[in-house]
Amino acid sequence: MAYQALYRSWRPRTFTEMCGQDAITQTLKRQVTTGHIAHAYLFCGTRGTGKTTAAKVLSRAINCTQNVDGDPCGTCDACRALMQENCMDVMEIDAASNNGVDEIRDLREKIKYPPTVVKYKVYIIDEVHMLSTGAFNALLKTLEEPPQHAVFILATTEPQKLPATILSRCQRFDFHRMNTEVMVERMMVVLGGIGREAEPDALLEIARAAEGAMRDALSLLDVCLSRTDGVVTAALAREAMGTAGRGNMFRFADAILSHDAGRALNIIDEMLRIGCDPQVFARDAAEHLRGVLLAKTVGEAITGILECAQEDAQEFLRQAEGVDEDQLTRQMDLYMRCDPDMKWAARPRTMLELATVRACHPEREPDAQISERLARLEKLAETGAMAAPAPKAALPEKKALAPAKKTAPVVPANAEKPPQEYLDAVQKLAQENGSIRAAMNDMRFAGIQDGVLRVEFPKAKSMFKALMERKQALLDEAFTQAFGTKIRVSLQLEGAKAEKPAANSSARDAIGQAYDIFGRDKIDLYD
Repeated sequence: MAYQALYRSWRPRTFTEMCGQDAITQTLKRQVTTGHIAHAYLFCGTRGTGKTTAAKVLSRAINCTQNVDGDPCGTCDACRALMQENCMDVMEIDAASNNGVDEIRDLREKIKYPPTVVKYKVYIIDEVHMLSTGAFNALLKTLEEPPQHAVFILATTEPQKLPATILSRCQRFDFHRMNTEVMVERMMVVLGGIGREAEPDALLEIARAAEGAMRDALSLLDVCLSRTDGVVTAALAREAMGTAGRGNMFRFADAILSHDAGRALNIIDEMLRIGCDPQVFARDAAEHLRGVLLAKTVGEAITGILECAQEDAQEFLRQAEGVDEDQLTRQMDLYMRCDPDMKWAARPRTMLELATVRACHPEREPDAQISERLARLEKLAETGAMAAPAPKAALPEKKALAPAKKTAPVVPANAEKPPQEYLDAVQKLAQENGSIRAAMNDMRFAGIQDGVLRVEFPKAKSMFKALMERKQALLDEAFTQAFGTKIRVSLQLEGAKAEKPAANSSARDAIGQAYDIFGRDKIDLYD
């Protein structure tokens, strides 16, 4: 069988498996459960946010004979027929290529006949904004009062192009862009399912490049996985996508904010030599300057707006100190105008370098604010230079802190039989958290001792272990409630060697209790 892209093979099959659109999925599940099915839905939002997926799931859910809390069961005859996509009662129409009046007239004739296999006849019209004016007019009456057995699901990326008469006849659901945290966790689920691994920083780079579109993220991940049989590293992800990476953008921003054109051009040359695309670099530069401008304006709140790590937020705040807002807006505008022009330019690199030189010399720019030009001229006068300023020493790059080594849990030689409390907690977690259900299926009980519950994952599913480590608090709380006593969950891979218990275990227990009571940041240990 031919290889199937990740975004197709890992398309969610239930509302619970869908991520990032909780308000929409909860509403649709409630409608299916109560039987309040609308005759027409309108799903709008940017590409890759789950519109078509939600339409497919909804078409199965309303026809499922034994749905589970609004989700299609996947086992009944109707679900199996619809999952194979060979049921004529659910029609998917591409409005981009079937946008004429004749196609809509044909639809109006066929919709009169009841479904042959399932309960509802569902028409999914994708990119509905591409229909012609005549086609919209032909659809109006049928869309307003379709037969009781018919349901319309319209999907579009441009709802503003739809006539008000169409909008008023539909229940509208707006799909928003997903945040990076949700996308990273979903990619971890996919990687765990196929037995591959990737560095968290690599997944973060992919999520940022996808700009909130889950389909784009999985497509980029597919490209990165194709380049190696091993672990997908952050460097490999940047090379595959042609991006410079946030660390290099901090270096570049330091250069242009200090008006050091020579150092900025050297960084551009360095990035382009390792495969960075000039247009992508210009886009990243504009986005980075936006981050500095936000840091200048909102301060510490930048962490939530940009969805970045605390270390990156501190770097943005550092770069924002002493920089005028007029300078940031002018430089950002240069790169934003440069980005679309480079698409048709014969020498895009030259356009990028020209924008960089202009960004570093406000005294030569007629559109630069007087305050920025005066500040620049004063600085040139102080240094005795009349052109470009003398190059400054490059700021030292921050070295990444090595992750703290975790003490391996004590695992008995033979794994114990899981108690009923463990099984109940696992079942409850899987039902309430669709994003970790696949990981829970591969999690195996390895023993419990002194309030520490040990679980294992197969070595081929190491990404599931990484995903569950991000849910440590959720796991601890769930198993604590199930056992009725404080439980800490210890995650490990199969075959990991357990360390021998230390002789001073009582002292270690006392230290652990002190950490729980007072907090780890308020206690210092001395020999």
